[in-house]
Amino acid sequence: MPRYMLIAVVLTFLGIAVVGKAFYIMTAKKQYWTQVADRLKRDSVSVKPNRGNILSCDGQLMASSIPEYKIFLDFQAAAFEKGDSIWLSKVDSLCEGLSRIFPQKTADEFKKHLEEGRHKVQKNGKVGSRWWNIWPRRIDYNTFVQVSELPFLNMPRYKSGFTYEEYNSRRRPFGTLAQRTVGGMYGAKDSAYFGLELSYDSVLRGTPGITGRRKILNKYMNVPVTLPVDGCDIITTIDVNMQDLAERALLDMLKSPQVHGELGVAILMEVKTGDVKAIVNMMRNEEGNYIEAVNSAISYRCEPGSVFKTASFLVALDDGVVDTSYVIHTGNGVMPMYGREMKDHNWRHGGYGDINVARTLEVSSNIGVSHVIDKNYHDNAERYVKGLYRIGINEDLKLPLVGYQPPIIRMPQRKKNGRYDDNWYATTLPWMSIGYETQIAPINTVAFYNAIANDGKMMRPRFVKKVVKNGETIMEFEPEVIKERIAKPQAIKTMQTILQHVVSQGLGRKAGSPLFKVAGKTGTAQVSQGKAGYKTGLTQYWLSFAGYFPADNPRYSCIVCIKKSGLPASGGGMSGVVFHHIAEGVMARHLKMSVEDAHDENTIVIPDVKDGDIAAAHFALDEIGIKTSNQWQNGSSALTPVWGTAQRRDADVQLTGVTPPTHVAAGRSDELAPNVVGMGAKDAVFLLEEAGLKVRISGRGRVVRQSFPAGKPVKEGNECLIVLE
Repeated sequence: MPRYMLIAVVLTFLGIAVVGKAFYIMTAKKQYWTQVADRLKRDSVSVKPNRGNILSCDGQLMASSIPEYKIFLDFQAAAFEKGDSIWLSKVDSLCEGLSRIFPQKTADEFKKHLEEGRHKVQKNGKVGSRWWNIWPRRIDYNTFVQVSELPFLNMPRYKSGFTYEEYNSRRRPFGTLAQRTVGGMYGAKDSAYFGLELSYDSVLRGTPGITGRRKILNKYMNVPVTLPVDGCDIITTIDVNMQDLAERALLDMLKSPQVHGELGVAILMEVKTGDVKAIVNMMRNEEGNYIEAVNSAISYRCEPGSVFKTASFLVALDDGVVDTSYVIHTGNGVMPMYGREMKDHNWRHGGYGDINVARTLEVSSNIGVSHVIDKNYHDNAERYVKGLYRIGINEDLKLPLVGYQPPIIRMPQRKKNGRYDDNWYATTLPWMSIGYETQIAPINTVAFYNAIANDGKMMRPRFVKKVVKNGETIMEFEPEVIKERIAKPQAIKTMQTILQHVVSQGLGRKAGSPLFKVAGKTGTAQVSQGKAGYKTGLTQYWLSFAGYFPADNPRYSCIVCIKKSGLPASGGGMSGVVFHHIAEGVMARHLKMSVEDAHDENTIVIPDVKDGDIAAAHFALDEIGIKTSNQWQNGSSALTPVWGTAQRRDADVQLTGVTPPTHVAAGRSDELAPNVVGMGAKDAVFLLEEAGLKVRISGRGRVVRQSFPAGKPVKEGNECLIVLE
């Protein structure tokens, strides 16, 4: 018992001591421990995942995220707490370094700006800004590394006060190529706002993680709680080369003096799969430049014009109300219809007289098409419109792109007395049959022509093939059939033959090619100005050509649309020409020719050699057995550059050495800018950067112009733009 009593007494005194110590801490030491607690901070920080990439069908990057930084100085950091001796000794060299990296501001301007932040008085009375912008805009990673290596900023972060904010910036390596389809991001909000970026945002975005941050004294310690899950990549159907080809062909026509177009659209689809290989949307802005501002290919609903006549005649052929031998009396090109005059485009030249159904489409006769449709469907217009619905021209494609506008082809409504309602006039059906009184986006028109090329099977346009992550396929989107058959096989075959004749012997000749067969239909329509009608002010035209190639074994379908004001205006002569360039460019990629087919044993193929490193040129020419006439010392290897010019001759290539200018005379150390005209980009950039110039490149090919003149002394920060063609 005495031992138990002793233990009880000891424990009692120990408990009293603990309670007493706790009371002492809560009262006498309260202020001290409160200050310690304030210095220990815990926080949960969201960790952003890496956004997935958007790739072309062959795996080339079309959109990717790269880090960008905003850089600041904390003028209340350790280096400024006990005097500014370190700052004062480093500020001049720091500002000189900043001026080299950002030549838009001088060293004096940087110093004035930073001193302003150092002396700024805060609300709490302290002197010195906590977040003072070193540079007002975001910078890329390479620039960030250069800045962080400057004097003073290269000290430890908590001493110098150099800090930054990191952002994920979305970049498109191919610039504006397919911009409206690929999509865009709000940089500050890190959120998508159009295109595939928006449609597949949940797939690309990934899942944020959580990191617990504890601040102990002046340092943060990160404790991962949940790791972020990076977004997946999406592989599109876009072919970069085809996209570039279509964009160049369309832009050349839009910029031509006779067109000076306001808007242009081109869509290239793969017939069997419905894959959209290229989609171009060009609009002229107020400055006269062409930009991708709106995805007009999927959203610009308008009256399609004569490309719609194919749908009208396909309905008639499918219903069996006419065949190709049916003769139409178009007369002199003018025919009265319910108080209005229907005119053919050649009415001033006497019209087409008597022509059959096939010839009607070949010459795009308004009278011929409207006569056939009005004669067979005037009393039963519902049958005609149901036929349009049946062949898929009115199909809602349900595209995965925000902004898609499905077609509007209205169904006539009857009153109780059996007559059509007041919005359906006697002239509605004839004019609807030739492409007016309807609203259809180009994507629907090309999907319809694609179905004709595909023997009647309509495919849904596909923009994304699959979703991948770390090389593994997460989700795959197979080609999707909307309609197994849009019309009877015989009607499809007949229409295929007619569309070939439109190009071979009709108004679509300029869309054709001597190398392969092309089928399609031209379209020229006046654009309605709303309540003002069609002829208010300068008349606007919607010019189009829709078709497919090669016609005997269709691989691609394509539509080209141009909106312009005033005459001349020709769907075949303008949109058809663009179609021709796209078709020949695409088919040229599939040619597989052997070099032996290009020459016989007595022929020597002499390549065109650029100026520049002629040692490397000599090495390459020697490897393929082509003689060179050398006027230079070739004792060095191909790895040692020897600068000079190259001239192709009948049997060899003459290589002549030229010594680039180096230094200015009279003892000055300035470099002289070399002459790089005629060189390739690689050699030109090397020489210019060796001379101390910052180089920007425009175009491709060989250098035709340099903005910084050859022989001019180079000063620090000078830039040179080289233009290649």
